[in-house]
Amino acid sequence: MTAKVQSVGFIGAGMMASAVMEGLVSKNVVDSSGSIICSDLFKEALEKAAERGFKTTEVNRDVCEFAVDAIIVAVKPNAVQTVCRDILAVENKTAVIISIAAGVTLEELERGLPGRRVVRIMPNTPCQVGEGASCYSLGTLANAQDREIVEVLFGAVGLIREVPEHLINAVTGLSGSGPAYVFMFIEALADGGVRAGLTRADALKLAAQTVKGAAEMVLKTESHPGVLKDQVCSPGGTTIAGCDELEKGGFRSATIQAVKAATKRSMQLGHVAEIDITNKYNL
Repeated sequence: MTAKVQSVGFIGAGMMASAVMEGLVSKNVVDSSGSIICSDLFKEALEKAAERGFKTTEVNRDVCEFAVDAIIVAVKPNAVQTVCRDILAVENKTAVIISIAAGVTLEELERGLPGRRVVRIMPNTPCQVGEGASCYSLGTLANAQDREIVEVLFGAVGLIREVPEHLINAVTGLSGSGPAYVFMFIEALADGGVRAGLTRADALKLAAQTVKGAAEMVLKTESHPGVLKDQVCSPGGTTIAGCDELEKGGFRSATIQAVKAATKRSMQLGHVAEIDITNKYNL
């Protein structure tokens, strides 16, 4: 398979779907925006998509008839079964079905789409700026070409990794929910700068760039973050004094607990038994 795909359909044209659609065009994964079609219940979402040159429709079946390579299900979990019926109503067996519906398992997807190749994926909101972190799991009928399609599509908007499905909940707790934790840290870092005398505008820019730069150092150097932290902390200096306060405030523990809580909630939404959440996953 080449880097380009022929056509892709999106059922649901919200924030995440729009981000992926834009990424496919900007990274030349498709020939043009006309190679992508989307459906949605809200006319405003379709109008925005049409302005960007994407094909639009109010009928999910139109999406299924158009898409050759992949149909991406980007709807709320409670709408997935209705979407599955629309997909089955069209004789299109070539396109792999990729679901980004939170908490909807591969088992549920395969039950609603018997005989179809399905993939479950958890992206995150930085897909909007081409810096997403997405993890996926293949269904029992999905093949190597489906894997390549998923990696081409979502690799256009950031990092993409394959994981066993039982880890999708942990991915939700970390990278799925993680942007919110980081936004809170950026806001707090900027508040600290304002408290120390900086203007709000300068403090926010400096805080955001500091987080971005630190993240790039971890990714590009592949050094352990603890090593990079130690390189900044000189004996008796300003940084170690600040780190000391973060430790007193339970910074690390609070972050770990946030990931655990979000992971647990993801399991609950996916109908994992409470006894398994407690005993099997220790959450």
